[in-house]
Amino acid sequence: MEWSAIQTWPNADLSRRINGPVHRWHVQESGTGPTLLLLHGAGGSTHSYRKMIPVLARKFRVIALDLPGQGFTQLGARHRCGLEPMATDITALCDQEGWRPEIIVGHSAGCAVALQMAMTRRDDPPLVIGINAALGEFPGLAGVVFPIMAKALAAVPFTASLFSGASSNPERIKALISSTGSDLSPEGLDLYRRLVADRNHVNGTLLMMSQWQLRPLLKALPDYSGTVHFIVGENDNTVPPNVSLEAAQKMPNAAVYNMARLGHLAHEEEPEEIAALIQRLLTDGS
Repeated sequence: MEWSAIQTWPNADLSRRINGPVHRWHVQESGTGPTLLLLHGAGGSTHSYRKMIPVLARKFRVIALDLPGQGFTQLGARHRCGLEPMATDITALCDQEGWRPEIIVGHSAGCAVALQMAMTRRDDPPLVIGINAALGEFPGLAGVVFPIMAKALAAVPFTASLFSGASSNPERIKALISSTGSDLSPEGLDLYRRLVADRNHVNGTLLMMSQWQLRPLLKALPDYSGTVHFIVGENDNTVPPNVSLEAAQKMPNAAVYNMARLGHLAHEEEPEEIAALIQRLLTDGS
């Protein structure tokens, strides 16, 4: 996304650019108190937390960022869009800026990034909260075909331009969001339309898909003793609700909280409800 477009982006007054490490980052920051880091899922941006940030900022120092190549974060290295490099680079950004998140909230694939970051701080792990955490691999042939397809698409010139042009039609965006099990407002739909219409954002998302490797993280879950809370939308059609349950069952200190009626974008459907639950979890863990 061109930086000039930030003026009409949600919470633009909180936005700033940070040079390095590796990428040119878009960050939004608000509030005081314990540091809470927000990570969006693949294909998203800080906009997905637009209504949660003001609520959480009443009690926390909230930092939200766009993942490499997505939203307004400019890629500095195309080969650093996979899970481990992304977690490493965000950790380095936190170190550079003097942030030490005590809580990391990750939506979908952002939860995997949050856990990868947390595993590097085993002596003082942050509390991790996953919203419809994408911690499962595609079964069978799809697990082989989808990554290969994403790599092929990411390597072909103009693929991102063709995809963004074909997919940014408002009706297609509405159908895409509906397929996740979520029902968003016209404002929310238009923000995704703007993202999908941007060639650089689509390219960054494709690179993330093509470089994504979950298996090492999944194998490490039983050995991770930090506290993890999984918030699950029971209507999620993108990541089956049992994915979070199965992940929690592998971990020593994990729990699952089901949210009726909500889909994959639960935090955008009911931001105040999700923010209130997060605050309760951080207050009493129940």
